[in-house]
Amino acid sequence: MPRYLILLVPVILFLGTVNSYSQVRGVNREKYRIHIKETSEKINIDGVLDEKAWDESESATRLQRVLPTDTGYAAAQTEVRLTYTPTTLYMGIICHDPTLGKRPVESLRRDFNFMKNDNYITFIDTFNDQTNGFAFGVSAAGAQWDGVQANGGTVNLNWDIKWRSAVKSYPDRWVAEFAIPFRSLRYNGGAQEWGINFSRQDLKTSEKSSWAPMPRQFATATLAYEGALVWDKPLPPSGLRFSLIPYVSGKATQNRETGESMKYKMTAGIDAKAILSTSLNLDLTVNPDYSQVEVDRQQTNLDRFELFFPEMRQFYLENSDLFANLGSDNVRPFFSRRIGLDNPVIAGARLSGKLANKWRIGVMDIQTGSKLSVDPITNDTKNAPAANFMVTAIQKQVFSRSNITGFLVNKQVLNNADDSTFTGKRFNRIAGLEYNLSSPDNRWMGKAFYHQNLHRDMDFKDAALSASLTYSSQFILATLNQSLIGSDYNAETGYIRRKDYYEVNPTFQYRMYPKGSKIANHGPAVKFDTYFDQANFSLTDRDAQLLYYVEWLNKSTLTVDVKDTYIKLLSPYDPTNTGGLKLDSADYFHWNETGITFTSDTRKLLNFVITGRYGGYYNGTRLMLNGELYYRVQPYGSLSLITTYNDIVLPAPYKSARLFLFGPKFDFTFTDKLFFTSFIQYNNQIDNLNLNFRFQWRFAPVSDLFIVYTENSYPGNYKVKNRGLVFKLSYWFN
Repeated sequence: MPRYLILLVPVILFLGTVNSYSQVRGVNREKYRIHIKETSEKINIDGVLDEKAWDESESATRLQRVLPTDTGYAAAQTEVRLTYTPTTLYMGIICHDPTLGKRPVESLRRDFNFMKNDNYITFIDTFNDQTNGFAFGVSAAGAQWDGVQANGGTVNLNWDIKWRSAVKSYPDRWVAEFAIPFRSLRYNGGAQEWGINFSRQDLKTSEKSSWAPMPRQFATATLAYEGALVWDKPLPPSGLRFSLIPYVSGKATQNRETGESMKYKMTAGIDAKAILSTSLNLDLTVNPDYSQVEVDRQQTNLDRFELFFPEMRQFYLENSDLFANLGSDNVRPFFSRRIGLDNPVIAGARLSGKLANKWRIGVMDIQTGSKLSVDPITNDTKNAPAANFMVTAIQKQVFSRSNITGFLVNKQVLNNADDSTFTGKRFNRIAGLEYNLSSPDNRWMGKAFYHQNLHRDMDFKDAALSASLTYSSQFILATLNQSLIGSDYNAETGYIRRKDYYEVNPTFQYRMYPKGSKIANHGPAVKFDTYFDQANFSLTDRDAQLLYYVEWLNKSTLTVDVKDTYIKLLSPYDPTNTGGLKLDSADYFHWNETGITFTSDTRKLLNFVITGRYGGYYNGTRLMLNGELYYRVQPYGSLSLITTYNDIVLPAPYKSARLFLFGPKFDFTFTDKLFFTSFIQYNNQIDNLNLNFRFQWRFAPVSDLFIVYTENSYPGNYKVKNRGLVFKLSYWFN
């Protein structure tokens, strides 16, 4: 089967070559340029632009519409001014408001939902590679939004750093001021220019705009269309900078299923960050604690394979694209949530950033300790031995915006007195090479990779190969993905959804933009996803889906679809995942289903998403209803209710089931520094009621007090399975 995969690889390489010699400096860099000059004046961050430096600075004005159309100037205009001192970059923003009335905002919580808040965001390409950067923004209520950018513009909002902002509101405008320390950024010393763009979302006019124009099929975070920030003198490189984030925590936990009494524990640890240069940093952690991380949103599991949950722990996030974006969504050779899953993390180190103009490096090493645990059902003792996890990646930019990455992932089980019962392999190693294609105008995106398990006898059964290509224009979105995953490909520190298959996954969508209508765009789409057994190339899975999308100017959307599914089981499977009689291996099933999803106007205080699906399901039928209800109490918080219902009817003797997932969430932001979240999740598939209460006080920049209570119980009699109360205090010392 590799010959089918290879057919797409030369196309990806050819597109990278032919696109490399046009528009290398970016689509808008020569035309959209704003100059910045140094000031000696003290800038007071209060949302009032009354300093002389603002009057003397150049302004970026006449932002252009991106949505609902990408022609003409925005009705809600924005002015942006910039200045700097030797230590800090300052921005002054005036967001004019042509429509009177309350401005839609969700809450005062950091990293707000972009689509549910009037907001302004600056995207900065400090390395001039149109691939990696930083994003800083505020909502109209003053909540901060910050993240790191990778892959041409994707923003990771779990990244937080120290910076200051203030917003002041008037009936016809709102004004923001930013102060971003240079020490919080990574950049090349001596640079005369940075890439930059300014984005505004005004929900009352249903309008999104940007300074450097952006085609409407792309997010305004897309760095291919940035303008230029021109410095009055080259930025000097900075010397060694160091910061410490120590913490102390106290925990009270009890596992009542194993008969444990309440346990109390005090811990302390420290994170350290050393900025080795303006573009390279070293992060260290000793005895880290992740008890404050938000609880995962549960899912009804009707999948034959493992579910994926995102990483949210701060240590693993900066420059995380070097590690987390290896492979594809379903074939990840490295997945940081595997680390510390069964064992405590003792210490870790990460070196990441730019080595040279077109070179990036990432090296991370984590040491875990051993842990003994007791299975609550069998009462057997399980030993998770100590292990060392290492991942290293080096990336070279090629052509204009593409890159080549080589990596190695290693898991090494360590010998110690506690692991005498360990009978598995002592190490698991994967090496790979990846090519990422990004054309200068972002219309062509692609990826090709080859991964190989490293051991004595290696062949294609231990390998993973993939090639994908996407074309995106105003009217057409077309993709073709191919993957070949060996039967013995094993990434213990990764996320591999399934193995032993060859997959072909093409999609095609066409958009139409009617003029003089309340509809912004609409059009059909088709999706195919097929899996073949590698041994004899026989079909094992096929999904064929026909959809129609409609999006209104007020951001409401409607999707209807019909879907045809074929599955040949490779192992026995219970379609309800509730412990019923399993369908036999090698049985095959064919069914059809229909679905509809409607998303209401998110500008309203009360908005919702509702989905319904009905049709066949293996040897029976399934009705699925999903509802998401949101209500904003501006700007102090939001109430949400997420409910999923599955009614699965199977013929006797197989088990039918009515699966219900109910999750009300109350998110209160008393101020922009004081937060409380209450999250309740009832899931009858796993017979569990989860309570999570989380209090956070950000008493200083990136310095927090957390109090978190978590409890799991049986919903029938409310008998507690386990519970815990955590107190954690951390402070950032520069």
